[in-house]
Amino acid sequence: MQTIDFVVFAVFTLGVVFFGCSFFRKGGSAEEFAHAGRSLPGWVVGMSIFATYVSSISYIGYPGKAFATNWNAFVFSLSIPVAAYFAARYFVPFYRFGGSVSAYAFLEDKFGRWARLYASACYLLTQIARMGSILYLLAMPMHILMGWDMVAVIIATSVLVIVYSMLGGLKAVIWADAIQGIILIGGALLCLGILLFSMPEGPLQTFQLAIDASEGNKFSLGSFGACLTESTFWVCLVYGIFINLQNYGIDQNYVQRYHTAKSLRAARFSVLFGGYLFIPVSALFFLIGTALYSYYAAGVAPLPADIQAHPDYVFPYFIVSSLPVGLRGLLIASIFAAGMSTISTSVTSAATVILTDYCKPKSGTSGLFILRFSSVAVGILGALTAIAMLGVKSIVDAWWTLSGIFSGGMLGLFLLGILRRRVGRRAALAGCLAGIAVIAWISLSGLLDLPGPHLHEYLAIVLGTTTLFFIGFFTALLTKQNNN
Repeated sequence: MQTIDFVVFAVFTLGVVFFGCSFFRKGGSAEEFAHAGRSLPGWVVGMSIFATYVSSISYIGYPGKAFATNWNAFVFSLSIPVAAYFAARYFVPFYRFGGSVSAYAFLEDKFGRWARLYASACYLLTQIARMGSILYLLAMPMHILMGWDMVAVIIATSVLVIVYSMLGGLKAVIWADAIQGIILIGGALLCLGILLFSMPEGPLQTFQLAIDASEGNKFSLGSFGACLTESTFWVCLVYGIFINLQNYGIDQNYVQRYHTAKSLRAARFSVLFGGYLFIPVSALFFLIGTALYSYYAAGVAPLPADIQAHPDYVFPYFIVSSLPVGLRGLLIASIFAAGMSTISTSVTSAATVILTDYCKPKSGTSGLFILRFSSVAVGILGALTAIAMLGVKSIVDAWWTLSGIFSGGMLGLFLLGILRRRVGRRAALAGCLAGIAVIAWISLSGLLDLPGPHLHEYLAIVLGTTTLFFIGFFTALLTKQNNN
C-alpha cells in the first residue's frame, strides 16, 4: 500500500472512532446508553440494522464462498422477507410496549429466572463467536496487504471499537453504523465495476465463464434435492428462516434497536428497510466472488496457489494486487466499516444484556459503570475468540455452525413464551432440555462419529427449535401444567 492508501484508511477509521466518542456525555445515564432516548429517525435505525447484517463475514466471506463454490449461501438472504414481515407486524409492537429493553425479560415472567438466564447466556455466546469471526476477517486483509501480525491487528481493532462503543453508547453505534453502511456499499459497487470492466472481452465474459465453469454453474443456488446431510437449497432456506426469525424475534441486537426509533411507525419502517436492503447488497457480494473467479480464470492476473487454497483470502489479495493507488485504502476502509459496525453493535447489546439480566444496579450511575465495564469485558472475549479462530478455512461455515449451536433453540422458547396460557414452566424446561440434546447430537455426531444419521450442522437450530417447541407444548398438554 502507498502512502495515500494509508491516509485514506487511517482518516476513515479514526474518524469513525472520534465521531463515536463525540456522543460521550459526562452526565449520561444507563437508559440513554441502552436505547438512545427513543429519539432516532427510522432510516438511521434501518441503516444500523442493515449494517448489523453486513459484517466482514459478508464482505470477505461471501465473495470467498462464491469464488470457491456457487451462490448456495445466498439462499440465506432470500429468507429475510418472511422474518422481516413478522418482525414489523408482531415483534416490534410486542417489544416496544413490553417495558424492558432486554429481549429476555418476558421469558422470566413466563417460565422463571432460569429461562431468562438460559436465553441470555446463549445470546452472549453467539455474540462472542460473531465478534471473533469478524475480528479475524478484519485482521486477515491487513496481514495480506502489509504482513502485519494478525494477533496485533485483532487487539488494536478491538481497542478502537471498544473505546467509542463504551463512551458513546447505542446512539453513537447507530449513527456510526449508518455512515459505515453507506461507505461499505459504495466500496463494494466500485470494486465490482472494476472487476467487470477489466475482463478482456467485456463484462459479459464474467457471466459466460461463471456459467461454463468446470466445477458447475457458479450462479447455482445449490441442489434442490431432499438430502439433509448437505447444504442444499432447502437446507439453507429453512436455516435462514429460523435464524432470521430468531434475529428479529429474540436477538438483543435487533430488539434493542426497536426501542431507539422515535415512534412505532419509524421502528417498523426500520425493520423492513434494513432487512430488504441486505438482499441486493448480499447479492452484490456474491457477484463480486463470481467476478473474481472469472477474472482469474480469464488470466487477467495470476493467482498464487496458496491464496487460491484459502478462498477467504482471494478478495483481499485482489485489492492489494489489482486495484489502483487510493482505491486500495478505500476498499480496506469499507471492509473495516462492515466489521466495526457489527462489532460495536455486539459490544453494546451484550453489555445491555449483562446489566439487565445478570446485574441489578442500585443507581443509574452504577448501571452506567456496569455497561462500560461489560463493554470492555465482552470486547476482550471477542478478541480472544478471534485469535483462537486463526487458520479456519471458511469463516462463513464456521460462523453459521457456531451460531446454530449457541442459539440453543432460543426461538422455540420464545414461541412457547407467547403461548403462556397453555405451557407451564416445567413443560418449557422439558422442551428446553430436549432441544439442547438434539442440538448437541447434530453438532457432535459427525465430529465424534456417533451412530445414527449425521445431519448437516445448519439443521441444528432448525431441529433444536422445533424439538424444544413441540416437546414443551405436548408435555403441557399431557400433564395439564399451567404456569407452574
